Amino acid sequence: MSEAYVECLIQTKKKPIMNLLFFLLIAIAILAFFSMMILGVIGIALTVIAAVGAYFARLYSSVEYEYLYLDKELTIDRVLAQSKRKRIATYALSKIEVIAPIKSYHLDNYKNRQVKEIDYSIGEELQPDLRYTFYYEGGTKVLFSPSEEMIKVLKNTAPRKVFTD
Repeated sequence: MSEAYVECLIQTKKKPIMNLLFFLLIAIAILAFFSMMILGVIGIALTVIAAVGAYFARLYSSVEYEYLYLDKELTIDRVLAQSKRKRIATYALSKIEVIAPIKSYHLDNYKNRQVKEIDYSIGEELQPDLRYTFYYEGGTKVLFSPSEEMIKVLKNTAPRKVFTD
């Protein structure tokens, strides 16, 4: 039995609005902290809410996705701020209908389907566009940005499902 193992870690497009929101919430927290004598309980609550909001804004300002292919399964993890990791999806290669570049003609038969679209890619179109799409069990369209090595292993495992146009 031949098992293949490939990892791929990609950084999504940075969101400058999240950094701006982080600094704005920190400023609100500092102002609320210093005005607690005047505002009382409202100042304490505002300080805590702004600090918690700043924490989550910092987490979501840097998002990475890790793709892991092992034993005919593609696993996708989300890494927030290079510190928090969460497994968000696992896809069996046997249930994937087609894997192709996002603008491939192999996806023409699938364009009119009403499916749920999930984006685990870099979040922007680069030149050349290295994002891929796969359809899972007929009801989900997934966008992702695998490495060349991962595409090669997927093509060796399922040559009739994976296209590299």
